[in-house]
Amino acid sequence: MSQNQNVPSEAQTEKSAVPKRESTLELAATLYTRDQLREALASLGDTPQIALAGRSNVGKSSLLNALARRRQLAKVSSTPGKTRSVNLFRAVPDGFYLTDLPGYGYARRGREERRAWGELIGEYLTGTPSLRAVILLLDCRLPPQQADKDMVDYARSHALPILAVLTKADKCNQREREARRKEWASFLRGKAPLPVSAKSGMGMSKLWELLRQAAGTAETGEEEGEEAGKPRTEGEAHA
Repeated sequence: MSQNQNVPSEAQTEKSAVPKRESTLELAATLYTRDQLREALASLGDTPQIALAGRSNVGKSSLLNALARRRQLAKVSSTPGKTRSVNLFRAVPDGFYLTDLPGYGYARRGREERRAWGELIGEYLTGTPSLRAVILLLDCRLPPQQADKDMVDYARSHALPILAVLTKADKCNQREREARRKEWASFLRGKAPLPVSAKSGMGMSKLWELLRQAAGTAETGEEEGEEAGKPRTEGEAHA
């Protein structure tokens, strides 16, 4: 029997000793106009992008801070609908971009302002060839809302894969979370949303895995270790 059998090389030992760096987010750009959006998208070229969409009070800023493992990356406001920009976040070290779109469905904003936001969102969703998926944030405490269903229909009409995520899941018990997942699964072609909590950290590691898979930057083995029944993009459903 060889003495060298199953003995790792020095390079392998050194590589295994290096801890894997946790992913985070960095703010890359804040865009207020369609011209700014077009210029920024042109500069990114074919770099993978993932859109983050949801109603105005769904907890997007808290979720972004939880993904970044920072408290103040995205400002959390007590006033729904305050965000009026498209914010580009770079995933580090993964290399893809997460695009935070203005919240929709806030009726107190003027019609003209809502129209302008809608055009900005629509131009991004339909004019970004490197857009890999839309992360749809849904409030775990609420039954399916029409504005969210409209966003699902819009994404489907443009062949955009959807990843549904239930935010504020810590505010619901397990029975309530499962009931909400089943409600949405019936509308999302059998794909139940992933429950997450920015406060407790529930589901955040799994959400990072889903983001990497959607962007095409997942390491070998991540997809093999997926849990049975976890939400997948609609694109996978048609594969």
